[in-house]
Amino acid sequence: MEEVMSNSPSAFEQEHEQMSEPSPPPLPRQAGGWRSIKYIIGNESFEKLASMSLISNLTVYLLTNYNLSGIFVVNVVQIWNGSSNIASIIGAFISDTYLGRFKTLLCGSIASLLGILTMTLTAGIHQLRPSTCKDTLNCQRPQGWQLGVLFSGLGLLSIGAGGIRPCNIAFGADQFDTNTEKGRVQLESFFNWWYFTFTIALVIALTGVVYIQTNISWTLGFAIPTMCLAFSITIFLLGRHTYLCKKPQGSIFADMTKVITAACRKRKLQVPELTFYDPAPTLDNSPELENSKRLAHTDRFKFLDKAAIIADPSELDNQGMARNAWRLCSLQQVEQFKCLLGILPVWVTGICCFIVMDQQNTFGVLQVVQTNRSIGSHFKVPPGWMNLIAMISLSFWIYIYECIYIPLSKRITKKAKRLTLAERIKIGILLSILCMLVAAVVERKRRDSALRHGTLISPVSFVLLLPQFALSGFSEAFSAVSIMEFFTLQMPESMRTVAGAVFFLSLSIANYIGSLIVNVVHKATSHRGKTPWLGGHDLNKNRLDYYYYIIAALGALNFVYFNFFASHYLTNRKSTETKEDSTAGEASQPNDEEKVLNIK
Repeated sequence: MEEVMSNSPSAFEQEHEQMSEPSPPPLPRQAGGWRSIKYIIGNESFEKLASMSLISNLTVYLLTNYNLSGIFVVNVVQIWNGSSNIASIIGAFISDTYLGRFKTLLCGSIASLLGILTMTLTAGIHQLRPSTCKDTLNCQRPQGWQLGVLFSGLGLLSIGAGGIRPCNIAFGADQFDTNTEKGRVQLESFFNWWYFTFTIALVIALTGVVYIQTNISWTLGFAIPTMCLAFSITIFLLGRHTYLCKKPQGSIFADMTKVITAACRKRKLQVPELTFYDPAPTLDNSPELENSKRLAHTDRFKFLDKAAIIADPSELDNQGMARNAWRLCSLQQVEQFKCLLGILPVWVTGICCFIVMDQQNTFGVLQVVQTNRSIGSHFKVPPGWMNLIAMISLSFWIYIYECIYIPLSKRITKKAKRLTLAERIKIGILLSILCMLVAAVVERKRRDSALRHGTLISPVSFVLLLPQFALSGFSEAFSAVSIMEFFTLQMPESMRTVAGAVFFLSLSIANYIGSLIVNVVHKATSHRGKTPWLGGHDLNKNRLDYYYYIIAALGALNFVYFNFFASHYLTNRKSTETKEDSTAGEASQPNDEEKVLNIK
């Protein structure tokens, strides 16, 4: 009894201690994955709604509210698009070096909000633009300061695009763990679904926004996307606790300069393999390389290997690190530069593809303006609606491909059969050529009908232009999505922002080259009393169909170039293999990017 009593307090104390012991905290929810993607895609959908509602109708806005000639409008739109895309390079540099992708996206969204707010003011305050044109022969031209306000708004939008475009795809891709089979499959589907979701949002919303801009009020039509962009920023901030945010590791552009400089300094040296500088990643100098893939040494662009040669032991400090990064670069820096150079053949193909696709956003819309857009006796289709046809076509193909074609092939062959990147790009180029040929035939029919009736607006219905816009959308679904996927997967994870910047740089160069072609064709055909192919307010006085044939010929040359040269880079991927650090014992395994593509 005494023994029991003596043991009772200790038992009670033990029970009391167990009851008073705090319960373990709940495990935190894992960041990243589809949980984060829903916020990213939501933000992207509303941001694209805001920007595309302006892009889709900017040609009409400048033509009707600023009384600008057709060729001047085309130049403004293409140069602005080009500036927006080239700003992506600056955005990628800032993201990789200083801010990171999350902060760069946020700053870019704020700049875009200020830009679209400025455009709303130009529509709402009549003093900021010239008087409405009532006589096409005596239209008041905009004053310099009015164009200055307009261009400042477009400039802010370009700055915003520079922060958003190179980071949105890369930031979404960061949310998946490509070290797992599940993460690799999710990443591949992410590219198509990213395109699909915001396109569906645009199709639903742009129908109303563009109609309001054209038929009701430009002020209200610009105020709606302004509010959508503010909502986009709100969604993006709501998901800030779910994101995987990787720290900036330095810009690849600075590394490229160092590699070129070091290689030129050591151009007379031989390339003995045992003297390469290839330090193992450490937590001190590269926080994220510790768990990332290391690029294998390749034989391409051998001249650049000289940048990694240890010519003298004095080039290393006591810890075995390079004393001067401008004289000695690591083998990883060299291989990253090689990755960037290696995508150039496909990059050139992308430029030519985008030149063809750009035509519908400018001249295609001008065609619609001079067709019969009536449906019934009281309704006219806004010209900006025609861009929805391309978006619907793009969404339609992606849905058919992801939800019908792939599951059906899996049931038949017991394996998901995907079209290869090369196959998709070739189909996209062929569709772009067909788009230009159809546009040329339709334009000739539209022009001839207008001249026969002696009217500015052709009696030909706008419905006749639907096939060329649909073909433009299908071309984008095959080629643009594939090229974006190739750029992103070809680069190592640390260079994904650069991949986005390179993609939009190709769009930028396409815009600039397109503008150059327009001006060259205009100048070359505007002499000796002949009918110019381009220029002026009236397409009936031009030969736009001839211009379309030139662009179709450019597309045909691009197909030959890709088929006989650039496509070989897509199939011969062994030169860009990556592998785990040698200490991990997986040097023979294919890289993440290669595995993703081999799922097909």
